[in-house]
Amino acid sequence: MELLQLKYFQTVAYTEHISNAANQLNIAQPSLSLTIKRLEDELGTALFNRNGRNIQLNSFGRIFLKHVDRIFIELENAQKEIQAEEDKMSHTIRIAISNPRFLAGLISEYINTSPESTIHQGIKAKSDIISSLKKGDVDLGISGHPIEDDELESCLLVEEDIVLVLPHTDNYRGITELSLSEVATEPFIALADNEEYSEFTTNLCKKHGFVPNNIFEVDSYLLLEIIKVNQGVALLPISVCRQLKLNYVKIADISPSYSVSLSWMRNKLLSSSEKSFKDFIIAYYRENIKMFKVD
Repeated sequence: MELLQLKYFQTVAYTEHISNAANQLNIAQPSLSLTIKRLEDELGTALFNRNGRNIQLNSFGRIFLKHVDRIFIELENAQKEIQAEEDKMSHTIRIAISNPRFLAGLISEYINTSPESTIHQGIKAKSDIISSLKKGDVDLGISGHPIEDDELESCLLVEEDIVLVLPHTDNYRGITELSLSEVATEPFIALADNEEYSEFTTNLCKKHGFVPNNIFEVDSYLLLEIIKVNQGVALLPISVCRQLKLNYVKIADISPSYSVSLSWMRNKLLSSSEKSFKDFIIAYYRENIKMFKVD
């Protein structure tokens, strides 16, 4: 039994006229009659009472029509439900980032402009972002330096200035610039939830002849609390310092910066929502470039 047979039967049942039904279905009358006859043979009973050219649905036909109607209603329900799920998925954006600050301030602005979008965001290491993009678990990824991979495309969002956060003590009162070598013996506060950034700051110190003495390794949420009790110095992006209203100075002799990049699969077709969010992220960083620069 095929859906086409059922559709033919349903049309004949409601018209009770083979010629009219054939015209509605745009098929030849003999072909329609043969289809109905085969359906009746398969069911083992007649569905119509026939009197010359006139046909009329019999009691068996009415029972069968009731169930056929239900079948097509359920099929329509399934199509609508699938379409609704497709619409929902088309507005769902999956993004992985290596640091929560990469979307700070940006998310609320995007939701205000695109309230229909649903954003699923996860925190991952850079290596995990790469694998998640390739496996299709996420659509977009934001990490540090642009990812060099033949399967991925990366866009540099910003080179953010890095500054030196100092405790509120008399030793550093009135200072506006400081060399890294001058804080070589100070205790350092490091971020524990971003391996990529921690490696960057460690290498920065090594270039100035010392390995930082990280007495605290805390996540982003505890960072402000530790800094406020004047327990050490920290190397932080300028946007974080401004957001948390920290006491910071420029690093003398050098102008260190940390790359932030957006990545996606090279040959993957992004949905309109995904592309819209990608373009919004790029535009946001360009329009707010001053936020990420000391001067």
